[in-house]
Amino acid sequence: MVLEARSLLRSPIYRGVGVEWGEGRPVMLIPGFLAGDRSVDVLRRWLRRNGHRTTGAGMYLNLDCSEATTGRLEQRLERTAERYGQRVTIVGQSRGGTFARVLAVRRPDLVAGIVTLGSPLVNPYALRPLVRLSVLAVGTLGTLGAPGLFRHACHAGTCCEPFWDDLAGPFPSGVGFVSVCSRSDGVVDYRACLDRYARCVEIDASHCGMGLNVEAYRELARALAAFRVQESSGERRRRLSAVA
Repeated sequence: MVLEARSLLRSPIYRGVGVEWGEGRPVMLIPGFLAGDRSVDVLRRWLRRNGHRTTGAGMYLNLDCSEATTGRLEQRLERTAERYGQRVTIVGQSRGGTFARVLAVRRPDLVAGIVTLGSPLVNPYALRPLVRLSVLAVGTLGTLGAPGLFRHACHAGTCCEPFWDDLAGPFPSGVGFVSVCSRSDGVVDYRACLDRYARCVEIDASHCGMGLNVEAYRELARALAAFRVQESSGERRRRLSAVA
């Protein structure tokens, strides 16, 4: 991860070389499991320098119930779209990408596209054994009553059934979808990132380094440019329809 960060900071793409201007379009950033908004600070600063408006997920640690978290994120998404008068691009790292997908399924009217970084979309539990143990530990603490943590019922019970259904369900047309994965991830099995509705891109990156990886930033820049073209075309069609 340190080597990835060093390589990124020395790269032309980090300085904005070859990166299209964001034209003030909004981007929401959702961190991964056990991480908070501060974990994506480098990415947020890069996006802002290249003309995007950014908003965080409002997370200190990404540990809460999936359905409850999605509800809070949807409210932030609504406020962001209303504030800027545009659909929002969502970038989610690891578990954050699963929230991005569900938000796009539920609110395609508010989402221009999503980019997921090392997100286990097909099988959220396709994790290395030690990481799976940490997930079980958090679930046990939540089940015992620790506040702000998901519970075992979030997976096996009914509270998060809508979330799991939307994570596995069809993806809306008209919303961009790029899933970035790595065989050298080290935490998530890259095959769990291969969502059939996404344009899947394989890079060489560590799991935690996805948000600091030169190749990931390159793919993110391409995705953001493609989403802008798609949005501009959609806006023109809507204006022509209104005139007609």
